[in-house]
Amino acid sequence: MKFRITLFMIICAMFITNAQMKKWTLQECVTFAIDNNLTIEQFELDLETVQIEERDALGNLIPNLNGDARLTENLGLSFNPTSQEPVNSQLNFTGNLTSSLTLFDGLRNFKNLTRAKMNAIASQYRLDDLKDDIRLNVANAYLQVLSNKEALKVSEAQFAVTEQDLKRTKELVESGVSPRGDLLEIEATAASQEQQIVNGEGLVLISRINLAQLLQITDYENFDIADESFEIPPSDILNNSAKVIFDKALGFRNDIKFSKSNVELAEKDIEIAKGALYPTLNAFINYNTRYSDQNLVSAQDLTIIPFTEQLYRFDGLSYGFQLNVPFFNGWSTRNGVKRAKIDLERAKLQLEQDKLDLETNIQQAYVDVTTFSKAYDAAVKTMEARRLAYDYAKERFNVGLMNAFDFSQAQSRVDDAEATVIRTKYDYIFRLKILEFYFGIPISLN
Repeated sequence: MKFRITLFMIICAMFITNAQMKKWTLQECVTFAIDNNLTIEQFELDLETVQIEERDALGNLIPNLNGDARLTENLGLSFNPTSQEPVNSQLNFTGNLTSSLTLFDGLRNFKNLTRAKMNAIASQYRLDDLKDDIRLNVANAYLQVLSNKEALKVSEAQFAVTEQDLKRTKELVESGVSPRGDLLEIEATAASQEQQIVNGEGLVLISRINLAQLLQITDYENFDIADESFEIPPSDILNNSAKVIFDKALGFRNDIKFSKSNVELAEKDIEIAKGALYPTLNAFINYNTRYSDQNLVSAQDLTIIPFTEQLYRFDGLSYGFQLNVPFFNGWSTRNGVKRAKIDLERAKLQLEQDKLDLETNIQQAYVDVTTFSKAYDAAVKTMEARRLAYDYAKERFNVGLMNAFDFSQAQSRVDDAEATVIRTKYDYIFRLKILEFYFGIPISLN
């Protein structure tokens, strides 16, 4: 028994450790964010509400059926309905069953059903557009963590090299080969790099927290992403012009679909508003019955007619049609049509604005990809040149032909160049993914 308990505790400890050491990939982050985002959950509730409205609109096209019953007791002077004699109390029961159907209302019910279906589609577009934005935000935050982690690794590697230089310089100073000023300069460089490491660790932590918040995760300490180093992925997106990318984006972007749906909804609202100008024709049928404890078999026989027999004997049926003609209602109907037309123009303007914003964003993304590509290439060339200059400076420093200050400056320039390469690399990757996303390519770092 003790062995089983011990084995169970070991398995639980291993499970907890594995859970804490989980490393999130980009795809896992995106999927988790989509499944757990609070705003998405609110939009999904809105979509469910719209779907209920669709069922409401469908219900208006079928007959309704309502029943009511009333049981009353009258105390005080009243008259027997059979003998017309005065009585002091009377118990009455009435029941009604009514059904009605709108035969014609300017086709508003049919158009409301069509509008409800269109509104459900528009709400789905709005939800999908939000998911697109979240995917981009998560990808940006994920790449920021990668960038900060890679920069931290470079800083740690540079500090390791500086520690070796510091150790060797101490030996040279102690042997009298190098002046003490060289040692102080190397120590200052080491202290500066230690500060960079501390700052880098802070940036990694902050970027991890930012990503965790996007995922609605509060366990920041145990949240981390996969330790991978991504190179710039191959892409032929720039083989397409910005105009080609924009034309394709118009066909599948959910924000554009949502704006187009709003225009269609506004057009349908005008039709519905105009329907109120027409007469409304309704049909109805009513079945009713009643019971009273004063209904007797006859005036001489004081026996009350049984309940079920009274319901059968005193029931009735009525049916007919009702026509309502809107002659004048304070111009409210025609004003409603005018307001609907204004809403249509507003929806059209919003569609054009969304198209303009999309074109602007694509143009900006296209320029960014070109710019950051060149910036990355220039940063790589600069880093290679800085490394060659650093290797040459190190050789001169080792033989005493360069002082520690100049050598420290050469090393600092290498540090800056490597940091610039990391920053421009991930900036370029993100801009590249944005442009591909506008072209319909899913976000992936593979």
